[in-house]
Amino acid sequence: MRDGLATVPLFVAVPHYDGAVTEPKEPEGAAPAGPVKKHARDGKPNATIYDIAKVAGVNPSTVSRALSKPGRVSAKTQKLIEDAAAELNYQVNPFARALPTGRTSTFGLIVADITNPTFFDIIRGAETTATARDYTLVLAESAESAATELTAARRMMATVDGLILASPRMDDDNIRALARDKPVVVINREVDGVPCVVPDVNKGISEAVRSLAANGHQKVAFVAGPPQSWMSARRWEGVQAACEWSRLEAVRLESSKPTVDGGRQVARDVRASGATAVLTYNDLLAIGLMQELQAAGVVVPDQISIVGFDDIFGADFTTPPLTTVRSPLGECGSGAAALLLDLLHRDLSHGDLPLGAGEPAAILRVETELVLRGSSGRLLPAG
Repeated sequence: MRDGLATVPLFVAVPHYDGAVTEPKEPEGAAPAGPVKKHARDGKPNATIYDIAKVAGVNPSTVSRALSKPGRVSAKTQKLIEDAAAELNYQVNPFARALPTGRTSTFGLIVADITNPTFFDIIRGAETTATARDYTLVLAESAESAATELTAARRMMATVDGLILASPRMDDDNIRALARDKPVVVINREVDGVPCVVPDVNKGISEAVRSLAANGHQKVAFVAGPPQSWMSARRWEGVQAACEWSRLEAVRLESSKPTVDGGRQVARDVRASGATAVLTYNDLLAIGLMQELQAAGVVVPDQISIVGFDDIFGADFTTPPLTTVRSPLGECGSGAAALLLDLLHRDLSHGDLPLGAGEPAAILRVETELVLRGSSGRLLPAG
């Protein structure tokens, strides 16, 4: 439940199609006698391969070969059929095509929170790669719930060819169980035996802590994310290591939720900690924290410096603009999709050979970097 409303876990981004590519059995030269047509919502019948055959002047079996396996007909015939299909606005039904092949040309992406801007570029990156490789993306969210995430994943796995989990909340065993069924790629987490795309947080965090040390800060607070977040734990480890190297004191504070409201709620704990600089698990927490401290009369960055994480859309809309550690979110999404589709392609090429047999799971690491803006700076003397 969210704000008293039940969360719908599955958002399907697959358009409605009709007119499957099938292999008709009529003899060569037979008159194309089509099946009963289905109708679109506007009342017009959906185009079928029989309609294309009539317009192109070929047999339906030739249309089927041209559309399902290009290269099996001459280039001239292929062009005739493609032009006719475009004229009739013909669309392939991927689920009907999956009957003989077991493949739908779709893959799923589950994110932890569909309203969190952190995932916007991940989704766009995955969608861009899907489109470029003639796949359709199916989207769902877990609403930060491991149980909801697992339920959504199991539902999706029944119809998609593979799955991407972005910042998953379920445990490693459940992720590996899903990966035994169909190819799975994970973003923002490492799971033994499962391909992953993981930002290397150490570079960006080290740059942030060195900047804070150079500006006179001696105590840094880290506002953590959800307890089940693998990435939150890695970011805290990075903060501890960087602070130890720069001889700064580090303290961890818990947040109620990784949102703007969660940032507002942790403001009292931040002030009580005595820290003069804060790194937060994500930008939303940093924005909420900044708003609450400013409402209490605290001047940012003169009295306290605030550094977020991810560099989401809108991070520079605050006053002052938010300093943040940038994660290449779009690269994470496109990289995960490319990994997944490469696995699917290799699966087709190797027949019954298990995916990744005899090979370690791929891990794609992407770099983070500090983006300096106005919310961090030199600590002014009290009074």
